[in-house]
Amino acid sequence: MEWWGYLIIGIVALVVIIAIGIIAWVISVYNNFIRMRNNVDEAFSTMDVYMKKRYDLIPNLVETVKGYAKHESETLEKVISARNLALNSASQEEQIKNEKSLSSALKTLFNVVVEKYPELKANQNFIELQNSLKSIEAEIANSRKYYNGTVKVYNVKREVFPSNIIANMYKFEKKPLYEITNEQEREGVKVQF
Repeated sequence: MEWWGYLIIGIVALVVIIAIGIIAWVISVYNNFIRMRNNVDEAFSTMDVYMKKRYDLIPNLVETVKGYAKHESETLEKVISARNLALNSASQEEQIKNEKSLSSALKTLFNVVVEKYPELKANQNFIELQNSLKSIEAEIANSRKYYNGTVKVYNVKREVFPSNIIANMYKFEKKPLYEITNEQEREGVKVQF
């Protein structure tokens, strides 16, 4: 065999090795995206479980408040309406948006109604419901942090080169972060004595 025959065999071997390397890389990146997407879905499901607990607690809370705050039906209706919207959301993005409205409505309930009716703050049933809600809110906050962390890792991976080639090729879509869009919620808590 002449030297050019060895050269051709060498080139073919090199091309085969490069092709196998590229195929292995594509498979590795694709599988990594699948794992990361499943982590994001699992993180959202964890948050969703806590939000469901809160949805179940809200009607009891509203009924307790109704007994004391008969003139606050508009506030109570907003809470129930926001709860129902969040509960019946069709997508993760919609649920995140509706959750923000629910959080805002609950804040209004506690800030306005409870301040107007001091005897409500002393009601044992209300105190228990409020403590349960606080506990659930803490769990939701922790699960939101976890969700946002997994979304960040996923979104960064899908946007950086060269993995963005695989992300675009297989249509791995960007996932939404859970963010506070209400400027009032961004303000610091004012403590007055």
